[in-house]
Amino acid sequence: MIRALCLLVVTLLSHTPALAERIDVMIGYLRVPRPVTAISLVEAPSRNDGLAGAQLAIDDNNTTGRFLDHHYSVEDVRLRDDADPAAVAAAVTALADKGVKFVVADLPAPILLAAADAAQSRGILLFNAGAPDENLREQDCRANVIHTAPSRAMLADALGQYLVWKTWRQWFLVIGSHEADRLWADALRRAAQRFGAKIVGEKVFEDTGGARRTDSGLAQIQRQIPVFTQGFPAHDVLVAADESDVFAPYLPFRTWSARPVAGSAGLVPASWHGSHDQWGAIQLQNRFAGKFGRRMSARDMQAWSAVRIIGEGATRTRTGDPAKIREFVRSPTFSLAAFKGQRLTLRDWNQQLRQPILLADGRVVVSVSPQEGFLHAASELDTLGYDRPETKCSLK
Repeated sequence: MIRALCLLVVTLLSHTPALAERIDVMIGYLRVPRPVTAISLVEAPSRNDGLAGAQLAIDDNNTTGRFLDHHYSVEDVRLRDDADPAAVAAAVTALADKGVKFVVADLPAPILLAAADAAQSRGILLFNAGAPDENLREQDCRANVIHTAPSRAMLADALGQYLVWKTWRQWFLVIGSHEADRLWADALRRAAQRFGAKIVGEKVFEDTGGARRTDSGLAQIQRQIPVFTQGFPAHDVLVAADESDVFAPYLPFRTWSARPVAGSAGLVPASWHGSHDQWGAIQLQNRFAGKFGRRMSARDMQAWSAVRIIGEGATRTRTGDPAKIREFVRSPTFSLAAFKGQRLTLRDWNQQLRQPILLADGRVVVSVSPQEGFLHAASELDTLGYDRPETKCSLK
């Protein structure tokens, strides 16, 4: 009898998660300095923008991890914004030597590619939490990179669906003079063509430099913007492509014709917004605000999602092996609850996280895309961005 009881206890204990092998998941957060100024003082990014989201997700992972003897930590590593491939490789190598197998990257596309190539030889799985560039998901895709940041095409399609749903099909496109602005404009043109809108005209806003704020600034803007937008052909909405934050916030209420503004100002598509409070998001928002004293940004959410994917993968696979976690995340059984109305999954052809896109006006969330009526055979989320038949990605 005593022997039988002992065998029963041993059997029960052998299936207790708390006695599983301890797993330490070390995550690197790799970033470059970003401007902390913006046209709007209330929209200037915080110095821990993105990193704070990763840190909150570490807390969430460790809450579950206590029951499984899993422990998560994050190390912040900053690169110079002009870092060359050798410097990037050195930073990745230093993380690998410390036992880091996962890196959340908030990097421009060229630096991210250098980091991904350096990480591949060390068996590191990298998460792109910042760069929207299409080439990272298409011709320059990497097997060891998972994208939690939405692409420009996803953002443009989310906006385009709503504008078409509103029957605002005539767009006038104003484009900034920087490369990122031109790429954003390309995505908006594609969205217009894809959903049956028409771009009736385009105009470039040249960045001539100079002070953003002067005592006479408002008076100058009040005169400049109406003149700049005078003479545009008839249009339903003015769409701005201004990733560089040079002019778009000045457009609403100052255009020659009384028209709504969308794109980089007015109605803006993003993965997250500080006003979002549906589907349980209010508890995430409150926890974030309580910890950091500010509202959660889109970049915070993208980093949070990356770290939560790692946690979900480690929990489900009971391992810290990045290869096994990547295999699980790419499988049909993976999903992530992210307070956006439906669970997020991964596109196996280019490792982009499927996700709804919020459309916000700066104070509230106006709508969420995909919009009603935009159907897809596999997932309505695949109406946002490049679909499987369109992809140029060959994971390697």
